Amino acid sequence: MDLDAFRWLLTDDGRRLLDRATGLDPRSLSDAESLRRTAAPEHVAAALTQVELRRRAVAKLGEDAARMYFTPDGLEQATRAPVAAHRAARLRASGLRTVVDLGCGIGGDLVALARAGLTVAGVDLDPVRVEVARANLAALGLGGAVGVADATEVDTTAFDVAYADPARRSARGRVFDVDGWTPPWPFVLDLLTRDACVKLAPGLPHEVVPDGVEAEWVSDRREVKEAVLWSGRLATTARRATVIGDGGLATLTDEDLPAAGSLREADGLPAYVLEPDGAVIRAGLVQAVAALADGHLLDPHIAYVGAPASVATPFARCYRVVEELPYREKPLRAALRERGVGRLTIKKRGVQVVPEELRRRLALRGTAEATLVMTRVAGKGVALLVEPPA
Repeated sequence: MDLDAFRWLLTDDGRRLLDRATGLDPRSLSDAESLRRTAAPEHVAAALTQVELRRRAVAKLGEDAARMYFTPDGLEQATRAPVAAHRAARLRASGLRTVVDLGCGIGGDLVALARAGLTVAGVDLDPVRVEVARANLAALGLGGAVGVADATEVDTTAFDVAYADPARRSARGRVFDVDGWTPPWPFVLDLLTRDACVKLAPGLPHEVVPDGVEAEWVSDRREVKEAVLWSGRLATTARRATVIGDGGLATLTDEDLPAAGSLREADGLPAYVLEPDGAVIRAGLVQAVAALADGHLLDPHIAYVGAPASVATPFARCYRVVEELPYREKPLRAALRERGVGRLTIKKRGVQVVPEELRRRLALRGTAEATLVMTRVAGKGVALLVEPPA
């Protein structure tokens, strides 16, 4: 995005053009042509880009999206509003009050932090993203300072907390090597020697987390969105799973894990199967869900929990086991056809099954809908017909 064109959008004429463009189709040539009668092509392109990005941003940022500004890569990296709000609330509850965002992008986290009552400042290497972040704070009536700077050269000592969200994408796509992040992993490790909060990808390996640093995995509406490292006074445990949903927020930590050998012993097929939330799995807290359900692991290496009774918990989906079906494909097909199943959801863990391919080979034609869990119990492959509890 051109910096001058974006700055023009913030003028009175630019805002009027953006208002006119809001009701149009950004992909329509005729709509674009109608705008070009009164504005320069580069200004029309900038306005239509914002219209499209605002539409896409609603899923992440809700009603704020209609007033905010974006760049394509900035929107891609922006945190979902409920997740950012959780992080900001946790920082607010810590008693610390000033935060510097090192690599603030379009300012999504600055918005959440400022709304939580924190004093915020942000830096970014890209002048366009800095201008967008500044505009977003202003558009939402929030305070905060934003400037162009290299995050690795900023003196953070004047702030209570340093926050960073290293860029994990390049022109070639997602970057999995930590040394290819911007800022790179050594910078993150140095930052974690003080009171800091660092947002990372949810696939973060446990073994790279430094001693004394808390690792929190966060899911929103059952999608694992991020891993967050908390250091210094912000670290309160070793591992945490936080689940955000329609019912609010719930959290498990390693302190909720049962004592070794205290879980219920498996005794045949369970009456219910629990499918832990992805954040719980990433955090290595499946056994905490088993303890919560007075249950057991179906297999020591698989994230399914067997339970003797129905359990309502934000940390897992619960299913009643209707019956065990044949695990082998041919008799499984016969059993499902006998039950009139035509629409089949296949859930699998710990077995070599590709649900889409298996569903195609089963070639079911019935009218009933069913859910099948394919996994291992005590090392043996099983197929369980399940349903939500009554």
